[in-house]
Amino acid sequence: MIPEPVTPETLEDGARPTPWSVAIDDRCTACGACLSTCPEHALLPAPRRPVVVAERCSGCGECVEICPRGAITDVWTR
Repeated sequence: MIPEPVTPETLEDGARPTPWSVAIDDRCTACGACLSTCPEHALLPAPRRPVVVAERCSGCGECVEICPRGAITDVWTR
């Protein structure tokens, strides 16, 4: 039996399934540049560095490009 595909309609809040997400390393200074550029609101503010909500991340890479410290990288999640 083949499972039903995951679509935006099957996830809460319209989150999109994608095999990509991002990781934020220790170079992050919590400047907030990525927070304001993420079109999916997949990055949440936190004291040391933003928290990535992988279920919301579309893998667009906008946060990777805007990070002035190069602290954000694309990661394959599957």
